[in-house]
Amino acid sequence: MSLKKGSLAPDFVLPSSSGNKFRLKDNLPCIIYFYPKDFTPGCTEEACSFRDGFEELKGLDINVFGISRDGIESHQKFIQKHKLSFELLSDRSGEVCKQYKALVPLIGVPKRITYLIDQEQKIVAVYADMFNANQHLKYMIEELNKNK
Repeated sequence: MSLKKGSLAPDFVLPSSSGNKFRLKDNLPCIIYFYPKDFTPGCTEEACSFRDGFEELKGLDINVFGISRDGIESHQKFIQKHKLSFELLSDRSGEVCKQYKALVPLIGVPKRITYLIDQEQKIVAVYADMFNANQHLKYMIEELNKNK
């Protein structure tokens, strides 16, 4: 179960693939999506769908950031290989995944959950689906267009 629509998104600071520290409240509004692992088929499909929709998201004044438990070096290789146009954040400890209810209990792997967070740090939309990776972007664009 994910965090609820309308609730306050927990603030956090994580290392970013850009080499900087990312802080949620300094990057609002945004989409953050949690995913299991760099270079796996579903995660690659999801990342590439956000890459392919990046210009449309920019046109809607929204940034996108991916979060997994992979390290920065893995993220940088993943970005380079798939020509991703957005930053990936490293949650090695899994604490941010846990705060966002995006961690599979016992095995500690991130779930596939996407959050749309507004300028006031409120969760506007949530999409959780482990198997339809390419639907996350479509759902978020629909929600952004509804909330214009």
